[in-house]
Amino acid sequence: MALPARDAHLVQIVDAAVADAAHRSGPWLKCAPGCTQCCIGVFPISQLDAARLREGLAALGSADPQRASAIRARAQQSVARLAPDFPGDAVTGLIDEDRADFDDFANDEHCPVLDPTTGLCDLYAARPMTCRVFGPPLRTEDGLGVCELCFVGATMEEITAAEVHPEAEQDDLESALTAEAEQATGHAGNTIVAWALVS
Repeated sequence: MALPARDAHLVQIVDAAVADAAHRSGPWLKCAPGCTQCCIGVFPISQLDAARLREGLAALGSADPQRASAIRARAQQSVARLAPDFPGDAVTGLIDEDRADFDDFANDEHCPVLDPTTGLCDLYAARPMTCRVFGPPLRTEDGLGVCELCFVGATMEEITAAEVHPEAEQDDLESALTAEAEQATGHAGNTIVAWALVS
């Protein structure tokens, strides 16, 4: 499946909002190359994120076949480990986030895109939206979320002052592109990184 053409615009919007928040965060933000706190434990990604990851892996396969092959191997090993207890359809990789066991599922599983030697993301430019926005304070329906390594000792005012402020069009654009990706793949719903890379 080809990545929707407007995905580059969505990525630009999100990255700009996060860069602005990171600037306002200053020394409170501890994210840096090699920090892997957010790379351990599975999390839902959209079919749009999955398509972006697959496109990134294909591009890496042309530029560095050995690294791409290592990612595929780690993804296949991850799927083999996780399939028996997968909270959803282990064939398609579609997860059921409403299942009681989802919150405790694979919390110690390393992302297959994480290079175990360098601690860097091998598909950083193609990373899912969750990865893109992790670090600076982000408001969701659950409140204002912050990485446990960042803003240690900060006041609520300091945290709020660094909050990510996405552009108004972001949600609508992301929803439209996700629907386009779901239609193209025939899979409606979220998956996880490992399944995205082996499908």
